[in-house]
Amino acid sequence: MNYRNATLNDIPGIAELQQKYHVLTINDEDKKDGFVTTLFSEEQFKELIEKENGVAIACDDDKIIAYVMAASWQFWSKWPLFQHMISDLPYTEYLGKVLSVENSYQYGPICIHKDYRGTDVLPNIFEFSRTQMNKRFPILITFINKINHRSYNAHTNKLGLDVIKSFEFNNNQYYELGYDTSKKTKGSEI
Repeated sequence: MNYRNATLNDIPGIAELQQKYHVLTINDEDKKDGFVTTLFSEEQFKELIEKENGVAIACDDDKIIAYVMAASWQFWSKWPLFQHMISDLPYTEYLGKVLSVENSYQYGPICIHKDYRGTDVLPNIFEFSRTQMNKRFPILITFINKINHRSYNAHTNKLGLDVIKSFEFNNNQYYELGYDTSKKTKGSEI
C-alpha cells in the first residue's frame, strides 16, 4: 500500500470513490457501513490539492482505495456547515485551549473502499494526513453525523479521537471531535 499526497492527475480516481460512497449516491446496502456527506466538485478538489496540499490518498498498485481531506478553516469557509463550526470555535475548548482558525484545522471527509475497511488503511492514511498537517496546526477538528456509527466507532475507538461536544445543523445531529496532532496515531505502521 502506498500513502501519498494527491496530485491533479488523481482527481478522477478520487471523484469515483466519492461517487461510490457519498450519502446521496451510495447503495442502500452499503450505507450502514459508513458514508461521506461533503460533496466536492472537480474544481474544489483542484483547489484543495494545489492550495492546501490537503488530499492524502492510499493506493493499492495504481488504484485509489482511500482518501482523506484536510485543510485550513479558510478553505472550508465556503460551506454553510463549516461556517457554523467556524463561528463556534471561540466557544469551544480542547486540550486546554480555546479553538481558533489559527490553532486548528478541519479533517475529513475520509473515504475507504469497503474492501479495505477493517484493515490498517484507516490508521495509516490518518497518520499520513496528520503528519502533513501537524506542521501547520496543533489541533485537528472534525465532525461525524450521529447516524454514521461506523465512522464514529472507527474515529473514537480505533484512532483515539476525543468527542468534544454535539451540535445540530440543518436538522442533523453531529459529534464534534478533536485530536492532538503531535500524537502518533495508534495502530499506524507508517
